[in-house]
Amino acid sequence: MAKNKVSFKLKSNLSQLDALCQNLEKFGQSLGLSKKCIFEANLALDELFTNIISYGFDDKNEHTIKITISLRNDELVFNIEDDGIPFNPTKVETPDLECTIEECRIGGLGIHLAKNLMDAVCYQRCKDKNILTLKKKIKEARPQKKKVKG
Repeated sequence: MAKNKVSFKLKSNLSQLDALCQNLEKFGQSLGLSKKCIFEANLALDELFTNIISYGFDDKNEHTIKITISLRNDELVFNIEDDGIPFNPTKVETPDLECTIEECRIGGLGIHLAKNLMDAVCYQRCKDKNILTLKKKIKEARPQKKKVKG
């Protein structure tokens, strides 16, 4: 039977994107999730992780970002915790998607994408940490408990 929760820590470096992807894929495959579901979750987490690394710290020190992924009923729950600058991505305005390339402002598209790939995005600041919780409903078959012959 698959574990319903995985937790891992990544360093505040973009080179850790591969580790993020590998952990997510391994967990998703263990649950029997579709490639589409894993891809969408990976895309959202990749965007948010990249934003944390690129904009979340005001020093050059190495920081740790904790990721927890769990399955609760028919919902994937992702928790991303970092000790960076307070930042609530749920308050970021939706970018103007109707503008031309020349008119578009830089920024906000990754957060917009992540919000649209997930069913819920919640933020809290607790004990000097940003805690971002994302939820994605799934309808896929997961591994069943093995029947005991008796």
